[in-house]
Amino acid sequence: MLAWLAYLTVAVVWGSTYFFISLGLESFTPYGMVAARFSVASLLALGLGRLRREPWPPLRETGHLMVVGALLLGGSNALVSYAELHVSTGLVAVLAALVPLWLAVFSMAKEPLGPKGWAGIALGIAGVAVLVWPSGGLRVHLGGLAAMVAAPLIWAWGTLHGKHFVHGGGLMTNVAIQMLTAAVIGLVVSPLTGGFLRGPLTPKALWAVAYLALFGSLLAFSAYIYLAKAWPPAKMGTYAYLNPVVAVLLGSLILHEAFGPREILGMTVILIAVALVQLRAKVPERG
Repeated sequence: MLAWLAYLTVAVVWGSTYFFISLGLESFTPYGMVAARFSVASLLALGLGRLRREPWPPLRETGHLMVVGALLLGGSNALVSYAELHVSTGLVAVLAALVPLWLAVFSMAKEPLGPKGWAGIALGIAGVAVLVWPSGGLRVHLGGLAAMVAAPLIWAWGTLHGKHFVHGGGLMTNVAIQMLTAAVIGLVVSPLTGGFLRGPLTPKALWAVAYLALFGSLLAFSAYIYLAKAWPPAKMGTYAYLNPVVAVLLGSLILHEAFGPREILGMTVILIAVALVQLRAKVPERG
């Protein structure tokens, strides 16, 4: 039950972050936002870990946690933010939906998915494309496109690295180490890539970064790290199909964006795909 709660948290909260990342980018550069959100989130996570008297990870695993933080948050997450500056959100969502594919490919030797599971992976990508592919023409920027091709691959690699090499330490303490690593990367890289800000610092951007720090990072990333240990990679990775569903629903409810037959079709295909992969996962869940 706890694993399902973590899964829904990741699906819903990260589905909302497309919108908040775009707001934050009105003021912050991609790595400036990485530095800001993960500096705040890492300190909060570390404080929670100390309040809960969690054990520290073994020294040999601390390096692996730093690698995971660098790949997931300092690497993949920053690339997504960069891509949102240059390509449509719809294309970002479609390419982000490659996460389950890469997780399945990288783990197929130990955790095979089966024909129906692979069909679900393909169907999920197709469903996301139907749901969010821009109808008014595709805006392509070579650098942004390259960033979004690399981001899901790096994310999958980092996820599996943590799953296989990190076994000790408390949840919040481990999360704090990963986010602190990303914050340091942001602080170092920002001055080399245009600084921390790309425009006037607005209240809207500050609220967006606060939301990303508290909900997108502290809450949802902690849930993701827990889920990565509890579920098989491909089963866990289907959250990436549900993120754009949440984004479209929020856009319709809050911003009164269009919601019609194409959106309904895309969501239906995605839900079928998620069901296929969930049912075909061969390793029983824990938690």
